[in-house]
Amino acid sequence: MSTATFSSPTINRPSATSVGTIVWLGSEVMFFAALFAMYFSLRANSPAIWEGGTEKLNVPFALTNTLILVASSFTAQFGVFAAERMQPRATGWSPTKWGMVEWFLISYVMGAMFVSGQVWEYATLISEGVMLNSDSYGSAFYITTGFHALHVTGGLVAFLLVIGRTFAAKKFGHYEATSAIVVSYYWHFVDVVWIGLFLIIYVLK
Repeated sequence: MSTATFSSPTINRPSATSVGTIVWLGSEVMFFAALFAMYFSLRANSPAIWEGGTEKLNVPFALTNTLILVASSFTAQFGVFAAERMQPRATGWSPTKWGMVEWFLISYVMGAMFVSGQVWEYATLISEGVMLNSDSYGSAFYITTGFHALHVTGGLVAFLLVIGRTFAAKKFGHYEATSAIVVSYYWHFVDVVWIGLFLIIYVLK
């Protein structure tokens, strides 16, 4: 008499890191949605002030700064591809042989250029009388773009932490690769948010 053998199905549960990242980014979406709502509300109530404020924006400069940030998202993804194939550092001078560290360093430099560009833009606008406490436009502009700049700065710190952890680790493994992927999720998020801000603030003036 034969005994039937039953095997229990394998359940693939998502990692706690992935779930935590998704939940956190969800809360960030709600935060920026509130900022967008504030911006639209203030603009609807003060169209004349908005017309005067938007005339002082340097749209070509902002577009260039935006393209730099968008490009950094691509280099960050190349770093993820390197992390997924467990290649932390370059094996040659060619970009096709670069590792996660090299691609993330490029993303860091581009992100730092973006933040520096925003600081320069702030200084220029302040010299032209557009300040945080000048009117509703100044408040909306600096609050929305300022909070985004803080998020970008947080992403820059995250890049450095991942790069430092990679050099400190004796062997690049799944934990280090997952950290790189999580940071890329966050970086893509701040890039997408900025594209929305750019369209609303600089294009749909």
